[in-house]
Amino acid sequence: MKGFAIELPNSRKFILPILSVFFLTTIPLYLRNSPLSPLHALEMFNNGSRSGEIEHVCNVFRGDWVLGSEGPYYTDETKCEIDQRQNCMKFGRPDTEFMKWRWKPDECELPRFNASQFLDVVTGKTMAFVGDSVGRNQMQSLVCLLASAANPIDVSNLNDTRFRRWLYPSHNFTLVAHWSPLLVKYRNADTSGLSRNNVLNLYLDEADETWTDHIDDLDFVIFSAGQWFFRPFIYYENNTIVGCFKCDRQNITEVPHYYGYKMAFRTAFGTLMRNEKYKGITFLRTYSPSHFENGDWNKGGNCIRTNPFTKQEMKLDGYNLASYMTQVDEFRIAEKEAEKRGLKFRLLDTTEAMVLRPDGHPNYYGHSPQENRTLADCVHWCLPGPIDTWNEFLLQMLKAEGTGNIKIKLETED
Repeated sequence: MKGFAIELPNSRKFILPILSVFFLTTIPLYLRNSPLSPLHALEMFNNGSRSGEIEHVCNVFRGDWVLGSEGPYYTDETKCEIDQRQNCMKFGRPDTEFMKWRWKPDECELPRFNASQFLDVVTGKTMAFVGDSVGRNQMQSLVCLLASAANPIDVSNLNDTRFRRWLYPSHNFTLVAHWSPLLVKYRNADTSGLSRNNVLNLYLDEADETWTDHIDDLDFVIFSAGQWFFRPFIYYENNTIVGCFKCDRQNITEVPHYYGYKMAFRTAFGTLMRNEKYKGITFLRTYSPSHFENGDWNKGGNCIRTNPFTKQEMKLDGYNLASYMTQVDEFRIAEKEAEKRGLKFRLLDTTEAMVLRPDGHPNYYGHSPQENRTLADCVHWCLPGPIDTWNEFLLQMLKAEGTGNIKIKLETED
């Protein structure tokens, strides 16, 4: 297998295997010892580096969780209005340590989120979150994190619930949320109405107009999608059925859900690259794992743990790894094509960190007036909670773009 070498000051070379996926044939069993190449990782080097020499390189996305002494960034008493469905403390969660764990990269420190710094970086810009409710979860975390410095004005068209906009007047920064859980066009295949388990027609080569109609002037687009792709689908390409997933139709070929997942990202990335007006930076926030135990989501499954897993207890494998690899493979293909157009694609690689956090979900402590509260939520993340780390990553990535260099200076360990 081909490799990518990095030479450090002592002339040692570390060979980083190039990861690959062969869909429907083979999936690597474990990723932890095969980190992404530096082109896809946010790297950091210390302030003491001499000109032209990198003393110490750190991939911020590889690390572990350590218990800190500081409390959460925000609470119900701050200016932030926490989404009730992820407001775990308000609805009786008895433990609090899940809010104190900090992500510690293996060879450097990740700075705490700085709201004023973030707003300075995005002044005059527009940032869009495109994807499912976990993407919305991250956006709501960001709004709460920014509340210590500024609060937005809701400038949404209230008649369009799939497209929301908030303006930060002090910095002329616009935050946008596009509800597009599958990134591509879909329709209900069941005449009885939409439900959690009914079959959807998924048009794999047609991007969802919910977001495609609004991308021309975006400065940052953050794509994310995941859990919706486990539901039943009939897959269409060129308006022709090409297969299905869990559709229970004898005359349609069953294919793994990774096929639909792959093609949805291929179409989303391709749509951006074909839009000549789009000049922004595209981020892929990688797969967010769920942590149901003791049953599936609708069969008594829950997530009652109160501490993170250690790396020895939980590895990135199975469908979590396959979903992650599906995304990364399509990302790599798109990134190479984007470079030809002068576009930047960046990987917001949260998966390794989050697979270790079964304690970070609402479980039974989320609240939604419309839903059966006997169902545990082990998909979304408590606010505040480990999802705030995603925006710590995002801030450092934006700072790196501002310097014109994917490498940024941070403290490294002695």
